[in-house]
Amino acid sequence: MATSSVDRRSTAAPVRSIIVDLAARIRRRRESVGETRVVLDYHAISPIAHVDEPTNRGTVLERLLDYVDPVFDGRLPPNAYVWGPSGSGKSAVVTALLDQLRRVGTRSGSVIHTSTRGGTNAAPSLVYVDTRHASSEFGLYQTVLDGMLDESVPKHGVGTDTLRSRLAETLADDRRLLVAFDHVDEPGTQSLASLVSAFDGMMDSLSWLAIGRRPPSELSIDGPPERIEVPAYRDLALVDILTARASAGMARRAIEHEQLRRIAVWADGNAHDALCVLFAAADEAALAGVSGVREHDLHVGMDALPRPAVSLGRVFALSANRQQVLARLVEIDDDQRASVDAAATAVAAAPSVELSEGTVKRLLYELAEIGIVERVSEERSVGAGRSPSRLEPRFPTRVFGRLHSLANA
Repeated sequence: MATSSVDRRSTAAPVRSIIVDLAARIRRRRESVGETRVVLDYHAISPIAHVDEPTNRGTVLERLLDYVDPVFDGRLPPNAYVWGPSGSGKSAVVTALLDQLRRVGTRSGSVIHTSTRGGTNAAPSLVYVDTRHASSEFGLYQTVLDGMLDESVPKHGVGTDTLRSRLAETLADDRRLLVAFDHVDEPGTQSLASLVSAFDGMMDSLSWLAIGRRPPSELSIDGPPERIEVPAYRDLALVDILTARASAGMARRAIEHEQLRRIAVWADGNAHDALCVLFAAADEAALAGVSGVREHDLHVGMDALPRPAVSLGRVFALSANRQQVLARLVEIDDDQRASVDAAATAVAAAPSVELSEGTVKRLLYELAEIGIVERVSEERSVGAGRSPSRLEPRFPTRVFGRLHSLANA
């Protein structure tokens, strides 16, 4: 693997970068002439896909460029924290910047370009770590090393201490590293304090850029010197995002500008939620065989999203078994989710689920513990004993179901 590249190979979700260029838009419009299909490309309107150039985030990008400026001189920037609410585009901005820096370095042969044998004049390696996937110290060290070295780093058959020692030796050999930790201090991910502690003794050769939702005052460690806030999107910015995605993935005139504006206002600055509504509304119209999104479809899209909603990025970062359980859970009837026991029985009975009822039950409890589903107590009208807990998904089930089926088609 080339050094300093942004490593996304561990991502379990059906995500791919979207290049929304003029030629692609022209091609799609030509193909959609006389088309009755509403959706031409589900991935283009997916809320878990990132575009190469985030929309309406120029100010944040400028601040990030100022932050990474020392890298161009072969120096490490200070530690930093990028923070903002859910759906504000934090991950999209940081990954787009690192991707572009990698491309520039590859073309120029100088900026952000290192090899397995670093030198004192080599620019720092840049590595992106999604802590939703690298949830253990082993995964953390493996991801960082794989992002730094040309040779493949094993994912199995070696111990955590071995990988840590190899990373320490690599950094001791006149190498420097800027590592971006995304989704820190979330349920199911490592805290920033744990991530920093994992690199104890290596900090002379390493700087970190953490990305999270919490304000700096709520971090698990004292806030870093550099703090970059990413505010929620304004309505007009969200309309631009939705317009670009609809142009890339939907037929011409399949959705009206006023409908996109209504989605943006409803989403209240959250691009993830806005794209979930767009995706679900477009899917409803597509299944109905109509040529455009109707009022009914908009309501379906909005009703399909719990508020607040768990990010689909978190859901698709789960293990294959957990995703399999959730895919079946969203298909069963409401009365089959009346209790954990009933849900486990219904899920395990599905031919697509190759897990025992006991295993399914355990996974459902674990999913409830991390907030992916919620156990809602039902009031007993008669009888004694503890009230059963109905399982309610806290993520956009319709969008998840479609994306999961597309990924496993």
